[in-house]
Amino acid sequence: MALAPSDTSADAERVLTDLYRRMTPAEKLRRVAELNAAAAAFARAGLRMRDPLADEREILLGLASLRLGRAMAALVYGSTPGQRGG
Repeated sequence: MALAPSDTSADAERVLTDLYRRMTPAEKLRRVAELNAAAAAFARAGLRMRDPLADEREILLGLASLRLGRAMAALVYGSTPGQRGG
């Protein structure tokens, strides 16, 4: 078993592991989707902090660049963050 994070007791880690083992596959998938949505929300917030004037497309491109890398985002979406109007 992997080492528990330094701020988590061994007992808490065992309880968490037991909870994950009891989850159905659908529950686990829902949890992953929720965590992905939360990560995307944090990333969007960070992008907005760095460029408050960015429109929704620019935020989408920035998020794509973070997730896929700048080159792949440019290939998929036709432009990259920082190319206004592209």
